[in-house]
Amino acid sequence: MKLHKFERMALLSDFYSELLTDRQQEVIKYYYEQDLSLGEIAENLQITRQGVHDILKRAEKALENYEVKLGLLAGYLKDKQSLDSQEGR
Repeated sequence: MKLHKFERMALLSDFYSELLTDRQQEVIKYYYEQDLSLGEIAENLQITRQGVHDILKRAEKALENYEVKLGLLAGYLKDKQSLDSQEGR
């Protein structure tokens, strides 16, 4: 099952967001859950757009690193695919 980046990051956030800093969690939530632009997030957090971009990229990298080490999303997708095929989807 191939996920688009947006879906993948949202799912990774579900699994690993507690391992991110509070600020990273906030930016991920605004960007992936509330679909705010970098400019809107910057305004909400009273930081620069570049600052938001940097936080977002570091958070995305951290989420991907956690997935490489722990594999929770891969296991979830494998189980989901197995269930879907058993149900004839």
